[in-house]
Amino acid sequence: MTEASANIHPSSLIPEADLVRLRHCSHHAPHDFYGWHPTATGSVVRTRQLGAEQVELLLDGRGIEMVPVGDDVWIAELETKSEAGDYRLRITWPDAKPVLIADAYRFLPTLGDMDIHLISEGRHERLWEVLGANVHSYETSLGTVRGTAFAVWAPNAVGMSVVGDFNGWNASQHAMRSLGSSGVWELFIPDVTEGAKYKFAVQTKEGHRRDKADPMAKLAEVPPGTASIVATSDYEWQDGRWLQQREEKDAAASPMSIYEVHLGSWKKGLDYRQLATELVDYVVEQGFTHVEFMPVAEHPFGGSWGYQVSGYYAPSSRWGDPDGLRTLIDACHQAGVGVIIDWVPGHFPKDDWALARFDGVPLYEHADWRKGEQKDWGTLVFDFGRNEVRNFLVANALYWIEEFHIDGLRVDAVASMLYLDYSREEGEWEPNQYGGREYLEAVSFLQEMNATVHGRHPGVLTIAEESTSWPGVTAPTHHNGLGFSLKWNMGWMNDTLEYFSLDPIHRSHHHNEITFSMIYAFSERYVLPFSHDEVVHGKGSLWDRMPGDAWNKAAGLRTLYAYMYSHPGKQLLFQGQEFGQREEWDEAESLSWGDREGWEGEFHIGVHNLVKDLNKLNTEIPALHTQDFGPEGFSWVKSDDAAANLLSYIRWGNDGSAVLAVCNLGGASRESYPLGIPVEGDWELVLNTDDKSYEGAGNELATILRGVEEGWDGQPYSLRVNAPAMSVQWYRLKR
Repeated sequence: MTEASANIHPSSLIPEADLVRLRHCSHHAPHDFYGWHPTATGSVVRTRQLGAEQVELLLDGRGIEMVPVGDDVWIAELETKSEAGDYRLRITWPDAKPVLIADAYRFLPTLGDMDIHLISEGRHERLWEVLGANVHSYETSLGTVRGTAFAVWAPNAVGMSVVGDFNGWNASQHAMRSLGSSGVWELFIPDVTEGAKYKFAVQTKEGHRRDKADPMAKLAEVPPGTASIVATSDYEWQDGRWLQQREEKDAAASPMSIYEVHLGSWKKGLDYRQLATELVDYVVEQGFTHVEFMPVAEHPFGGSWGYQVSGYYAPSSRWGDPDGLRTLIDACHQAGVGVIIDWVPGHFPKDDWALARFDGVPLYEHADWRKGEQKDWGTLVFDFGRNEVRNFLVANALYWIEEFHIDGLRVDAVASMLYLDYSREEGEWEPNQYGGREYLEAVSFLQEMNATVHGRHPGVLTIAEESTSWPGVTAPTHHNGLGFSLKWNMGWMNDTLEYFSLDPIHRSHHHNEITFSMIYAFSERYVLPFSHDEVVHGKGSLWDRMPGDAWNKAAGLRTLYAYMYSHPGKQLLFQGQEFGQREEWDEAESLSWGDREGWEGEFHIGVHNLVKDLNKLNTEIPALHTQDFGPEGFSWVKSDDAAANLLSYIRWGNDGSAVLAVCNLGGASRESYPLGIPVEGDWELVLNTDDKSYEGAGNELATILRGVEEGWDGQPYSLRVNAPAMSVQWYRLKR
């Protein structure tokens, strides 16, 4: 103790036990000692400024030199017992000019009682506005104080502080206060604003310090950096008309063809703002109605493609800043393109600086390893039964919708959430309270998320990647369904690709694989996905999976896509599939754009042109999209000719329109093939995958087929078609 500090009244000093805890970042109430406080002789202002040469209190127009106690705490005793008005601290550091700051410990908590109540109940739907790092301004008698309110949920910590590039990552400089039993810690730090790098220093019950990235950070360093970054946005959206139309639109009766994109590899090196031009122009040119971005939330390992998330509220810095992503989404909307993002609420990585054992013990993850670990992926599973964890995830869904205007969430790996025994051996899981394998808390979470999203944002889609036969995935929650808008039809995808990978000479023995989907086609509201999962891990590209030489591979893809677009359901293609990329997808490389003229020798330009026309016709013809989810939108014409490998069916629109699809999936052409039809009329050819414009054989076909009153296959009318080998034709009914 210095001679000056020896003259300080004992009531002005911090008790030694509390001072030790403050210095070791293990105190729950630093505001009880720092800042202004009454004493036995008047009052005192205390501040901790480790390494300062001089600290001066500026109060009521006068400067009061503060006295050091030890090498870190500075004290100014005041004679008055009345609370000090607004004041500033002038701090002089070695070899630096003095700096003037407001005192972090004189501000009230930035979270109110209602915020704390809602967080504890798991019902704070705008969680990102009160937790994390939020820039605030306060008007005081000495002027505007601008800084950042830091808040974090860590109920098991014995101490918390904010560390960053603004305090030398010193854990004892900006200790946070605990807000009662809520588990929330809070501190407003003046003069810390946009661009500041920070983490939360957690003092665990075991006495360890662990520096953690902010779970609610809105921006993070570019990996491999792991710090969070204070971020704000003043972006001015231009998509008001789109949002209004989205709310009014019936998505079920609207065309939807989705282009799935990995932003880092579509064209390598482009950032969000560049993609807002190049990608959007391309998607519009190709006629897709939606893009689906593989996860854009921050993730440490690029090879996870974003499916192992470390920053659920932070768009990845790999491709720019958050307003860059807003620019990309806004550009999509202004061009008439919807935006879906992949969302991963099922699991998260074990990186020590992120969510894992956040406050020293399992917090976001379930404490029981049988529920808290996903061994296949080496990740941790959220504790879906905990209020604050559900709140973190439900609010995150709303965050992307409200702050980034996204139009849909495709929820990854839903099956892994629904089953307690998912990918677990005997003894590695415990039945639920009723003895079943259903993870009831996860079911409840998914229902809550869907009900909340659809209740607050009509028109926003939620899409489940769910690979089992769980009933009611797309049934409303009030009917005890999960409440999703749509579900990926994984069964259709697997059966279809298995069938199309066969040489046509063998397909007749597998005819049921291509017809089976219509047994359950209307049990859910389906998306038909050919996603990134089908072109990785040694599976090769879709091009590679087609049998035969290059001509036959191209014909196979054209047939596959035309069959897909005429099948009930919405469509999804992964980047590169629209031109038949030959190579398996590699997230570290760009797509094989090359020289477009070079595509012609391998028939890729024909596939590209076909997909563009499929999207155009799908949008223009009501029969192809208005009744995707009910049996009234489909009727078989020919389903049982396995020997010919031929399918035919009619798609019906809700306006009475109709499209007859003829799919010759065999290696032999069929001439004058009879088909029974239920209605009289002429049928106009609108698509032929064998056309020269698609690099097909170019066999001439009749542009009009006339139905005659001659019964066939139990139908009152019939017509005859020529169906070239490995091709699909669409005919539109002309009344």
